[in-house]
Amino acid sequence: MIEIKNVSKWYGSFQVLTECSLSVARGEVVVVCGPSGSGKSTLIKTVNGLEPFQAGEVSIDGTSVGAKKTNLSLLRSRVGMVFQNFELFPHLTVTENLTLSQIRVLGRPKEEAVSKAHHFLERVGLLAHKNKHPGQLSGGQQQRVAIARSLCMDPIVMLFDEPTSALDPEMVGEVLDVMTELAKEGMTMMCVTHEMGFAKRVGHRVVFMDAGKVVDDLPVAKFFGSTGGTSDRAAAFLSQIAH
Repeated sequence: MIEIKNVSKWYGSFQVLTECSLSVARGEVVVVCGPSGSGKSTLIKTVNGLEPFQAGEVSIDGTSVGAKKTNLSLLRSRVGMVFQNFELFPHLTVTENLTLSQIRVLGRPKEEAVSKAHHFLERVGLLAHKNKHPGQLSGGQQQRVAIARSLCMDPIVMLFDEPTSALDPEMVGEVLDVMTELAKEGMTMMCVTHEMGFAKRVGHRVVFMDAGKVVDDLPVAKFFGSTGGTSDRAAAFLSQIAH
């Protein structure tokens, strides 16, 4: 479903990604982790063209992200993206946040868009807050609204860029629970996160990055196992996380 081949990216003379390759099969959950500044967020943003890249190839369901002929707006409408800072419109109600793109991008009638919005709000446990504004919600609730907004677009893939990093610790679980349910239902997911418990419980593979490179790409059991399945750098990272 997602194919990244030898992707490299520079900011001026600084190379932030170096020949990164990984794939995500249909229905697979791949967790991308690594230290701050390792290129994780930059890599996931290349998947739907939010970050341009200078070398390599990225494709989603066979459509090339970097090809000039590709309609990126149309492609992005099929790829759900959840950011660490929610990115909700503060002046719109929760329902309006969920219907805006449905109406403007997908051309859905308003009544159908509202019905779908309320369906997914109920799914994330927030239907009672449908007429509130984002500022009236907790961080965890806002992130669940952001996930519901992505689901309203009927995505074939969901991308998560550190979705819990801006949350208070007690709010992390409610967001991870929603992500866990999505994974159980077979949603194809690529998640940048430091939540190793989530990775163990839900992930199929773990990709470890450092200094703009993919260092490890292993099944979850092997990555977290005691058989020496990870690189020394990944092992040091995991020990710090555990500590």
